[in-house]
Amino acid sequence: MKNLADKVILVTGASKGIGAAVAKRLAQAGASVIVNYAGSKTEAEQVVKSIQTEGGSAVAVQADVSKPEQVKELFDRSIEPFGKIDVLVNNAGIMITKPIKDTTDDDFTRQFDINVRGVFNTLREAATRLADHGSIINFSTTVNRLMLPTYGTYVATKAAVEQLTRVFSKEIGRGINVNSVSPGPTNTELFMKGKPQEVINHLASMNPFGRIGEPGDIAEVVVFLASDEAKWINAQNIGVNGGMA
Repeated sequence: MKNLADKVILVTGASKGIGAAVAKRLAQAGASVIVNYAGSKTEAEQVVKSIQTEGGSAVAVQADVSKPEQVKELFDRSIEPFGKIDVLVNNAGIMITKPIKDTTDDDFTRQFDINVRGVFNTLREAATRLADHGSIINFSTTVNRLMLPTYGTYVATKAAVEQLTRVFSKEIGRGINVNSVSPGPTNTELFMKGKPQEVINHLASMNPFGRIGEPGDIAEVVVFLASDEAKWINAQNIGVNGGMA
């Protein structure tokens, strides 16, 4: 069903993983999609080509969301081909897992710059430039509901995202709803890198379905939240984790 027809959707960090799956699924639902990327140009262009091959509309736009001037240009270049942005999906993020005692100043700064400042920058721009009656979907994490060692700084950034989501939902107005989603363990390069199979198996056992998530599981929820059917959902954080937490 093309329930997102006529909507223009900007997805940050959409060159791979969950972001790429979200961009493709939004396009299948009828949206025109801006595939934002920071450095993975080839992968972003492949996502655009995949969407276009299926008859969808998409463009790739480079921008580092941690840089305010680049975010402003991202909005400029996204609005130029389509005339508007209806939905913002804040997916861009990084994850560095270390015990707090081993976390360097650079580790801390990098995660907060991208995961928090990046969301802050796009929200600030969206406050005046997102179309009326649009939607914003931010990405948090199910790890916020657990107490997993080595995730301290990462969950601190995502807790900040959840609070930005709640407050901004009351500030922006203009019929725009603002929510966040919290994926559980998901089969992406970002999550799987460096994890032995026994760790993956343990995480899979923590939900009643006995598996970790796939990017498509997350994408379906984003499609719903981007649709008009979800307009009465606002200021919420939705766990997409198979019942892990």
